[in-house]
Amino acid sequence: MKDNRQAKYKLPLSLRKGKAWLILCLLLVVAGLTAYTGTGPVVPMGDYVFSYPANFGNRINVPANNPTTQQGVYLGRLLFYEPKLSSTNTISCGSCHQQSKAFTDGKALSVGVNNGLATRSSMSLANLLWARKFFWDGRAVGLEEQAAFPLTNPHEMGQAISVSVQKLSNTKLYPGLFKIVYGDSIITGDRIVKTIAQFERTLISANSRYDQYLRNAYQPTEDELKGMELFNRAPDPEKGIRGANCTHCHGGPKTYLELFHNNGLDSISKDEGMAAFTGLVTDRGRFKVPTLRNIALTAPYMHDGRFKTLDEVVEHYSEHIKQSVSLSAFLQGESNEVSGKSLKLLPKEKKQLIAFLNMLTDSTFITDKRFADPHQSTKS
Repeated sequence: MKDNRQAKYKLPLSLRKGKAWLILCLLLVVAGLTAYTGTGPVVPMGDYVFSYPANFGNRINVPANNPTTQQGVYLGRLLFYEPKLSSTNTISCGSCHQQSKAFTDGKALSVGVNNGLATRSSMSLANLLWARKFFWDGRAVGLEEQAAFPLTNPHEMGQAISVSVQKLSNTKLYPGLFKIVYGDSIITGDRIVKTIAQFERTLISANSRYDQYLRNAYQPTEDELKGMELFNRAPDPEKGIRGANCTHCHGGPKTYLELFHNNGLDSISKDEGMAAFTGLVTDRGRFKVPTLRNIALTAPYMHDGRFKTLDEVVEHYSEHIKQSVSLSAFLQGESNEVSGKSLKLLPKEKKQLIAFLNMLTDSTFITDKRFADPHQSTKS
């Protein structure tokens, strides 16, 4: 009787198999919509929500044809660290933009494929969400345009986009991921640069001691406070006001203002800078003002990496500004001495200014696992 009662509630074997098969199919469909079903981890889905302090402002730059999604950022991160995008399969974007160095590489000139040298130093990739022009000379408008250049430049990654497309198409990993992001598995150069740009927009640095100070979570040392005062003031010796005159170019919480200036490195700049594109004499030696965030980690400094230390940088602005027809107006006639020809910071003031600059180091930015090379667990 017991066996008969149990049998009464069982479905026929054929129906049970059909039901099990239906459930399995549904699970596979759901998995296909939400994750890569190879050996890789689950792919996050949905709109990407940027998180940053209110004082950074909302004038962000996300083009309408490349909205930021979690799945796009996931793919872009993989591609950012993908050596298959180089002609030697040895160099990725992450080679010249290393997280531990605030996405620079510690070299005066970056080394590309076949040991070729780039013409300028690698800039930090922090807080690009607010930027509109890229490269030292500002020739690229938008991160998508910027990302395309190093991929094909013979001194950098040195590979035609068509070859990169073919390489990625031949992997087990990437066609499925492109399908998750774009709805089909077609890989194109446009899609490659768009997803890389999506990832780069997430590289937000906003938790330095300076940020903590601004939200009343850190009390600076006396030298840091004095350095901050110098940083934020222009000198006025007739009123007894001493300053380092930094905020004209590096003002605001992000410490850059999307400006291009000749900062007095040379009387006649060997590198034309913006003048190579505009043809204007007044643009010779004009370069993009970089962010000072994580500046202690991004040596050597300037577009050609000529200064190895922050002491050398401060010394340049204090004592060695070179005059030229294109010298920034912000650097002309600024001095802490009456009728002085240069800034003339005192030795103690230089140390205080550097103490403040060290406040801009964001240790969470350089250790955030969301920005790290993901290929350890996603080998194809």
